[in-house]
Amino acid sequence: MKEMIKSPILEEQKKQLEREELGRRILGSVRNELYLKLKYLDLALGSLPFSPGRADPAGTDGGALYFTPGSLMRIYQGSRAGVLRLYLHTLLHCLFAHPFDRRGRQKKLWDLACDVAVEALIDSLHLRCAHVSRGAFGKSCTARLSGTLSVLTAEGIYRELEGYALSEEALGRWSREFHRDDHSLWEEEERPGAPNPNRQRWDDIRERMETEIALFSREASEGEGDLLEQLRVSSRPRYDYREFLRKFSALREELQVDPDSFDYIFYSYGMRLYGNMPLIEPQETREVRRIEEFVIVIDTSMSCRGDLVRRFLEETYQVLSETESFFKNARIHILQCDERVQSDVCLKSAEELKRYMEHFTLKGGGGTDFRPAFAYVEERMAQRSWGRLRGLLYFTDGYGIFPVKMPPFETAFVFLQNQYRDVDVPPWAIKLILGENDLTEEEKTDYEH
Repeated sequence: MKEMIKSPILEEQKKQLEREELGRRILGSVRNELYLKLKYLDLALGSLPFSPGRADPAGTDGGALYFTPGSLMRIYQGSRAGVLRLYLHTLLHCLFAHPFDRRGRQKKLWDLACDVAVEALIDSLHLRCAHVSRGAFGKSCTARLSGTLSVLTAEGIYRELEGYALSEEALGRWSREFHRDDHSLWEEEERPGAPNPNRQRWDDIRERMETEIALFSREASEGEGDLLEQLRVSSRPRYDYREFLRKFSALREELQVDPDSFDYIFYSYGMRLYGNMPLIEPQETREVRRIEEFVIVIDTSMSCRGDLVRRFLEETYQVLSETESFFKNARIHILQCDERVQSDVCLKSAEELKRYMEHFTLKGGGGTDFRPAFAYVEERMAQRSWGRLRGLLYFTDGYGIFPVKMPPFETAFVFLQNQYRDVDVPPWAIKLILGENDLTEEEKTDYEH
């Protein structure tokens, strides 16, 4: 009997299927191990089906975990921990919405920031099964970032890296230190009006995980606490700061002629007296959105850069000075305060704001105490040196001592997401949490009161 001739093509296909199956078994094995070590990840671990191809050695678009069998097996042969870390690294990208949230940022820098964020978090978990030695350079990188950021989020790291102005060589060295997975499947840009179903699914997973970790917070390690903080930051919705500020204004009647309306009493009187000749007299007043006087307090103990403070002030003034949003003789008081009020500058026009910004410097740098600013404002109101005060915005990214008594004016605390840790704001104040990009991007708004 003649021996059957084997087709090389069929044989290669068979081998490829075997490699793919082996890759699935490897990933399934490390997934089970991760589940035993981090049980609160069970929902996330079950949300990425394995699919060969499209990424090398592995990567995701949020819908599946793609892998190249050959590359995956080479990593596994060198170190099982390497595959386990690769899996966890990719999973955390999804949990923190990294594949969906570039939002016009520079791609290389955003990729690096995301990698640093998840690698630093994995290091903090102290998982022996996922331990990979980090060199002195990598440790110095994370230590440098931790010196300025309380929570190592991708957004915060990206901002810091922008300030470093890394050369191509330095950027490459950073990338080699923290790179694990393939980011080629990540969204290039967020598409308005076309929500990504994968993102929505991971938003739900993140919310459920946050609850589960919080339930076991007493037993949580330091690393799990860092994970919870990042989950909280990632779960916060983005805000339209301009829209929030518009809602923070109030309706008030201002004496002026309103050409778009008239007095119906005179109209009816003319019709009765003359038959077909109405008397038209414009209304002297109309109700419009006006802000008579406004206070902005800058927490100068914060680690916020001066240029970010400028953007905040510019955005605030631009909204307040819009047509139908501001009194003609309006005054904006900008207070700088740490443990005491360092300065009080009153602005009455866009020209004054421009001059103020050209010479703007942060004053102070001590501890954070919110009470002196409130005492200062209430004293000026008692002395009647200020007019009717509509509200106060307190721009801060740190902890502070809040006043016990509710002030006689609306108050909002604006926190920066990059540095924010959950703060118990008094019930009489509004708490608004912004990312750096929220000061300039139009997004759907929401806030707590």
